[in-house]
Amino acid sequence: MSQWSQVQQLEIKFLEQVDQFYDDNFPMEIRHLLAQWIESQDWEAASNNEAMATILLQNLLIQVDEQLDRVSQEKNLLLIHNLKRIRKLLQGKYHGNPMHIAVIISNCLREERRILAAASMPVQGPLEKSLQNSVVSERQRNVEHKVSAIKNSAQMTDQDVKYLEDLQEEFDFRYKTIQSLEQSDKNSVLIKQEMLALQAMLNTLDYKRKEVLSKIGRVIHEIDMLMSNMLTEELLDWKRRQQIACIGGPLHGGLDQLQNCFTLLAESLFQVRRQLEKLDELLTRMTYDGDPIPVQRPQLLEKVNFLLYNLFRNSFVVERQPCMPTHPQRPMVLKTLIQFTVKLRLLIKLPELNYQIRVKATIDKNVSTVSNRRFVLCGTHVKAMNMDESANGSLSVEFRHLQPKEMKSSAGSKGNEGPHMVTEELHSISFETQVCLYGLTINLETSSLPVVMISNVSQLPNAWASIIWYNLSTNDPQNMSFFNNPPAATLSQLLEVLSWQFSSYVGRGLNSEQLSMLAEKLMGQQVSYNDYQLSWAKFCKEHLPGKSFTFWVWLEAILDLIKKHILPLWIDGYVMGFVSKEKERILLKDKTPGTFLLRFSESNLGGITFTWVDQLENGDVTFHSVEPYNKGRLSALPFADILRDYKVIMADNVPENPLKYLYPDIPKDKAFGKHYSCQPNEVSKPSDGGGKGYVPSVFIPVSKILNDSTDPHSPSDLLPMSPSVYAVLREHLSPTVIETAV
Repeated sequence: MSQWSQVQQLEIKFLEQVDQFYDDNFPMEIRHLLAQWIESQDWEAASNNEAMATILLQNLLIQVDEQLDRVSQEKNLLLIHNLKRIRKLLQGKYHGNPMHIAVIISNCLREERRILAAASMPVQGPLEKSLQNSVVSERQRNVEHKVSAIKNSAQMTDQDVKYLEDLQEEFDFRYKTIQSLEQSDKNSVLIKQEMLALQAMLNTLDYKRKEVLSKIGRVIHEIDMLMSNMLTEELLDWKRRQQIACIGGPLHGGLDQLQNCFTLLAESLFQVRRQLEKLDELLTRMTYDGDPIPVQRPQLLEKVNFLLYNLFRNSFVVERQPCMPTHPQRPMVLKTLIQFTVKLRLLIKLPELNYQIRVKATIDKNVSTVSNRRFVLCGTHVKAMNMDESANGSLSVEFRHLQPKEMKSSAGSKGNEGPHMVTEELHSISFETQVCLYGLTINLETSSLPVVMISNVSQLPNAWASIIWYNLSTNDPQNMSFFNNPPAATLSQLLEVLSWQFSSYVGRGLNSEQLSMLAEKLMGQQVSYNDYQLSWAKFCKEHLPGKSFTFWVWLEAILDLIKKHILPLWIDGYVMGFVSKEKERILLKDKTPGTFLLRFSESNLGGITFTWVDQLENGDVTFHSVEPYNKGRLSALPFADILRDYKVIMADNVPENPLKYLYPDIPKDKAFGKHYSCQPNEVSKPSDGGGKGYVPSVFIPVSKILNDSTDPHSPSDLLPMSPSVYAVLREHLSPTVIETAV
């Protein structure tokens, strides 16, 4: 079943998450129509290879053309229209930057895998539960309802101001008419009656002025209360969700809803401002003793301007945190002289601001860091915000060609930096701009979440650990001295984040048993870890007992192993991985001989091994574990082929494959058959070698077990076996003994 087919079977709450990251950058129609083709391409590799990305984009457009031909024959007018629009959009948007669409599609596929993994987990973790709090959802609905009510009130007040203007014009006309009469005419009865009517009209004008000012005051008060309470909380919650999403958590949404609220409030405030200006016009044409306008209007206008300043300042946000396109799963880790991207948005979407706001990017501006290192940004660091580049038409700007460059220090401070010093230094990318609108000039500033600067890719794992720890432990966006005294983290939350590393990076999270093993490894014993506090040093700086590496280095090596060598097996759920030797034997001891499981090595970085259960002639159970395979050996032969071809030579020199069933009882070929690189075939003739008469050879993993040993004595590397030797073996052994030939 394709990944997209699995996605379509998810519950509605997970489908809503999927819906959030499909837009005009990569329309869902294309994902649906080209599901199998899209999943068969290596978009992640293309995101770092412009030539490959160019070819994939061309092939994508060809696939869209083929779909257009198909739907044209079916005369599906709506789909024809949409596909033509999408093709034009894709070609125009990515023709000059094909790697960008490779990054987008790669990210979408990865998010799908993360959501599928989350849906398969029986229980949500504490962090994810907090992000989906029903109280938060209720507040979101209340904010939207109140914003809509405020907008309606402002519009109704417009009508009151218009009525007041009409009433004053009528009063002004009638009053001037009387004033133009001769003195003798002013004493007539009709004129006296008219004067009484004008006095009544003046009283009505006074009442209406006070009423309009009161209504304006109520609208301003409602906006003030909403901004001070619920809207501020909503924005802070979105920023917290963004932090969690950056370290692998659920994809954050809600920014479009916030934009709608901010925009409506800004429109309402500008509408109130125009109403106050209109009252000022009315004041210049007519005033009287006790007139409320000159008393109340200045205070109301000052409050409106104050609210507009605050609204604009809060609306300037970093929509997508700094990230190197080469490492999309590791945002906020930046390497010197390597380009990174960052996207900003102004949540107040007004057409008058399109291309009028120029944003400048700087690094470590007005921020005191604990580092002696200093950086500058190279590349295009000033750009205009516009509504054309974003798929949803938001007012935004994306910097795509920024590079951090380290400035040479005359103090020579680099020599004093320890191995963890660089990866615990936090820096900030700052952005500033100015909005000039309707006579207002507002200076805006915002900053990214803290970033870690590295100069060598070998520093990336520890730098990413710092990013995880910071964003897990605090919602303070600018605590540059955080690692002077890093707080402890709740173990249950940390384990949840570690599971996210696997779901976001390698497509499948960790279950409760796997997390329990990690908890034991961190704590050194079986504990209840719900409320346990783990230190930063224990996580990333102190070596594991008896080992020369830390917990995080060990875990990161496993992630790298999965990603590069056993990804399909991991996604299928056939790698138990995190299980101790003691638990391994408990699981296998009552199983059929030949039952095996796969686990990650605890002593070798980035190693994977398998252990199988066997039964001696006297009925005793014995276990055999092969020497862990690392990335060097797995580069020579795929792990699935190793499991298929693995042989053990017993004391009588009869080679056999001891691996029969994957724990608990899955036939080996049923589990791994689809991942074999080729099917068993007949031995090639010498002339088929294709290499100037050489006899071709194949690699077969072989171990030797002595009768008095319970483990392979010296598991060898992949040993070459010539077809002639293999042919002799086939003559003396049945197909059930030698299961495969390569």
